[in-house]
Amino acid sequence: MNRQLFSFEFFPPQTPEGAEKLVAVRKQLAALHPEFFSVTFGAGGSTQDRTIETIRQIKAEGYIAAPHISCVGSRRDSIRAMLNDYKDMGIKRIVALRGDLPSGMGSIGEFQYANELVAFIREQTGDHFHIEVAAYPEFHPQAKSARDDILNFKRKMAAGADSAITQYFYNADSYFYFVEECRKQGITAPIVPGIMPIVKFAQLARFSDACGAEIPRWMRKTLESFGDDNESVQAFGLDVVTQLCERLLAGGAPGLHFYTLNQAAPTLAIWKRLGL
Repeated sequence: MNRQLFSFEFFPPQTPEGAEKLVAVRKQLAALHPEFFSVTFGAGGSTQDRTIETIRQIKAEGYIAAPHISCVGSRRDSIRAMLNDYKDMGIKRIVALRGDLPSGMGSIGEFQYANELVAFIREQTGDHFHIEVAAYPEFHPQAKSARDDILNFKRKMAAGADSAITQYFYNADSYFYFVEECRKQGITAPIVPGIMPIVKFAQLARFSDACGAEIPRWMRKTLESFGDDNESVQAFGLDVVTQLCERLLAGGAPGLHFYTLNQAAPTLAIWKRLGL
């Protein structure tokens, strides 16, 4: 059996205090020996500089860093320059995404889809980078159909992606079904489940409504019933997410990718429960 790989995702901090806090969070999570830390990326320049700075810090601390690059609203020249910067830094791993066009930004840029970005990275840098792409077990909210979404994913893999990280979900069956459908299409690359710890219900509901990740009705109703009792929300969330992770790993998932929200405690609690 192949070794299961674990990774942790951060967003670029907006303040010096946030950056300082993230150093401490990284230190705690580094003790778990993750494969890499990834850092998200705002399209259209909103957080790009902070992403690069955070990646530089992670690299300087001796950890493996994987920057996200989203192509919507971007030009080939700027992506090429960024790839060269990352190569010079010794970065070997990239998460390549389409991304969302920021409001008020008119042009979609020179890339329309993530498969075009993947093909461009390969064309510019050969095999230098291990390229991760996104996968959607509950299907991308803008996909015309489930089949269409699988075929879009297939195009990204065919363009040169090495592996995928999924959008978070709380229904293990959706992941297993998605992987099975991908295998039928001849996609053999690892598809790592994305895991979102449950910290605050309002925040989770907002995220989920925006990205099309489903909170099953029984979960939503239970979380709503706790009202402002955050302790109960987190205790219930810990149970649910731990069980989800157990089922995924037992069912053959190649690892787990945690959306940490720049906090160590929720991920550490799940990790401890899993006995990893």
